[in-house]
This record gives sequence, C-alpha cells and structure tokens, in this order.
Amino acid sequence: MKQIKTNSKMRIIIIGAGNVATHIALALKRAGLPPTQIWSRTTESAQALAESVGCLYTNCLDDIITDADACIISVKDRYVKDIAAQVCKGRCQTVFMHTSGSVGLDVFNDLCDSCGVLYPMQTFSKDKELDFKKIPCFVEGNNKTSTKIIMKLATAISNNVHYMTSDDRKWLHLAAVFACNFSNACYVVSDGILRRNGLDFTILQPLLEETISKLGTLAPIDAQTGPAVRGDKNILDSQVAMLADNESVQKLYIKMSEIIAEQQSNKKLESGK
Repeated sequence: MKQIKTNSKMRIIIIGAGNVATHIALALKRAGLPPTQIWSRTTESAQALAESVGCLYTNCLDDIITDADACIISVKDRYVKDIAAQVCKGRCQTVFMHTSGSVGLDVFNDLCDSCGVLYPMQTFSKDKELDFKKIPCFVEGNNKTSTKIIMKLATAISNNVHYMTSDDRKWLHLAAVFACNFSNACYVVSDGILRRNGLDFTILQPLLEETISKLGTLAPIDAQTGPAVRGDKNILDSQVAMLADNESVQKLYIKMSEIIAEQQSNKKLESGK
C-alpha cells in the first residue's frame, strides 16, 4: 500500500491557477503542505500563484513532475477530463483528484489507479481572503488508499470535511447554484436598479445580512417575505410596470413572484391551513 505523507515533504501538484486553485494552494501553504508545482495555461498566472506559495511553475503539461504524491486538478469543469487524460499518464504513484462539484469520479475511469474528489463548497474570488478552515469540503475516493490521502489533505486545510458520493455531490452543487449563483445574479439586477437611480448597493447590506442571519433559525420557506407572499397585487403590478424598459428582468420578476406564491400555497396545503 502506498505510504501516506502528511508533512511538508509531500509532493503536491496543482493543475490550474484560477479562483479555486489559488485558495487551495494558499490553504495548503498555511497548513505546512505547500504545493511543489503549479501548472496553468498561461505562464503569467502559473508564475503569480507559484510565487505566492513558493514553488515551481510551468505552462507545459509535459513538464509536470512525474513522482508527485498528489495532483489536484482545479480547472473549469469542461476541461477536467481532457486534462486528466494527459496528466495521469506515467504517474502511477500519484493520487489524482479534481475539485468540481458537478463532475463525477468516473471522469478518471481507465486513466489512473488512485483518484477522487476534493470539493470545497464555497464561492471563491482570487482577491477575497477566506478562512479556509471554515469551508465545507466533500471528499470521495475510488479506493481506501486514495480516500485516505484525499481526506488527509482536506482535513489539513479545513475543519469541516465530509465524505460524499458523486451522485449526492451533484445534487449539492445544484442546490448551491440556486442558493449562491442565482441569488448573486439577482444582486446584479438590484445593483443595476440602484445605480440607475443614483443609489448605492451598500444600502442593502443590512437587509442582506438579516436575510442570511435568520436562515440560521428559520427554514427558507418560513423566512420568505415581500409582496408576493402577501399577495399584494397593487405592488406587484406597479413594480412590473416599473421594469417595462427591461423585458428580461420584467419576466424574471413575474416568474419569481409566481414561484414564491406557489411555494406559499404549497406550504399552506402541507400544513393543512
């Protein structure tokens, strides 16, 4: 069985230098497990991340070291399979893992002996510092050895680590898209409305903070407020009219109001009220 290294001599490759790769690389460095090498499509991005963690870098997949203990593939989902097909060759002692929430473990089928997933569920931006120790990380491996190594890496950088299968992780990622990505798209719409009327998005900060805060004690369905919940047709019609110059946003407003009303109706039916 492969010997598992947990000290700073563990040789770790990171494929990618984007938002997720950057935060993982920095977290590994803080944990005393700095990457050995960074690969990115461009020399500039590979060099920038490598210099921040003190390691080698390259923009050529053929130059990636062959004796690494772990290789973390952190690239756009559509590139994971192609990258894996190239980097897995000739590296039989390496445990490969990707960081995607929606890509299954089967992306590594027939490519390597030991593989898995290390999915940190968070919204990442390069220039926004995060406490990685608080980020939920979801681990999966194709065998006991790979699972143990990936779990060691995950627990080194996070205090919130769980084992999760590919099927469950895909559903988790879908839920996260609604909770994070779609809600942020609505923030973009809000920001546009405010800017056009000489107002600043920061005025909504207390509202947004309370919206998130109360979800710690209330189910989302019970935390919903607003004109659609109240069935306030006058306000709904007025606000639809205010959006007449932006058909796509107007349609979004109408659809979201319909969804909220339907959710509240279902809630009443389920409660028997």
